[in-house]
Amino acid sequence: MTASPLTVGLVGARGYVGRELMRLIGNHPGLELAYASSRELRGQSVAGYLGDADTDLRFEALEAEELVQRPVDVCVLALPNGLAADYAGRLDDGNRIIIDLSGDHRFDNDWHYGLPELYRDRAAGNKRISNPGCYATAMQLAIAPLAQFIDEPPHCFGVSGYSGAGTKPSQKNDPQVLADNLLPYQPIGHLHEREVSHQLGKEVRFFPHVAEFFRGISMTVTMTLAGAMTHGDVRMAYERAYGREPLIRITDETPLVAAAAGKHRATVGGWQLSADGRRLVVFATLDNLLKGAATQAIQNINLTCGQRELEGLSDELALEH
Repeated sequence: MTASPLTVGLVGARGYVGRELMRLIGNHPGLELAYASSRELRGQSVAGYLGDADTDLRFEALEAEELVQRPVDVCVLALPNGLAADYAGRLDDGNRIIIDLSGDHRFDNDWHYGLPELYRDRAAGNKRISNPGCYATAMQLAIAPLAQFIDEPPHCFGVSGYSGAGTKPSQKNDPQVLADNLLPYQPIGHLHEREVSHQLGKEVRFFPHVAEFFRGISMTVTMTLAGAMTHGDVRMAYERAYGREPLIRITDETPLVAAAAGKHRATVGGWQLSADGRRLVVFATLDNLLKGAATQAIQNINLTCGQRELEGLSDELALEH
């Protein structure tokens, strides 16, 4: 831990992920919120968003040029795709750490891609960190242990709660559209399809859907293996990859999305193999606002600053036991 808390600035505080981040920052002994920027909440008190932390802060509407004059140790950009790059470019002075939760830097080799369970060894000391997408996190955790044995592009069927569509009104978060419904969208060329293909170096196919539940992701991945495997072979591969990972639970049971809500952990498993051992189905679930976004951001801050990776997350984990 550092001698004094690291100061954190949050841009895009109004959204669902921004709210989760404020709560986690407020409960983190090594972090202190310096400002929270939101046009819609401008002037309102931040108290109540920071968990048990006491603060006199109020939300501000800060433009990029104003943020340059507000020194912090870490600036988190919880902005929509396409908006974060301009802020990052102005703030990137080599001093503050920038965590970008959008997709604007996930294909930029000058930015560390912060999925700790797969790329932790590259994390320390980075000042530019691109947080993975929520769907992309679930897909990579499901595929990575067997990526070298895959013969054809995996097919990934994903279902997200409507919080994944953000707070801006659209069909994907309209209760009337989603009631008793399942809404498919962008089945070709989705950002997260390109993201996972880029990071794993293997092409994937992704079919996203939104359901009427609020939070969580259920991912079903079908893989064709180059050679036959047994259930024991498959489980051993996932145990080798994640057996010591505190934020990944491995299970023989099919994980249910409702059990992921409010949890820092992702769950992977429920494997199903064809009779010839060549076709494998694996399931993954996680909370899109936590392990798919805010939890991962806290992991990345901790890792790049040399703090304990799960600092500020242990209280939530205690609820799972």
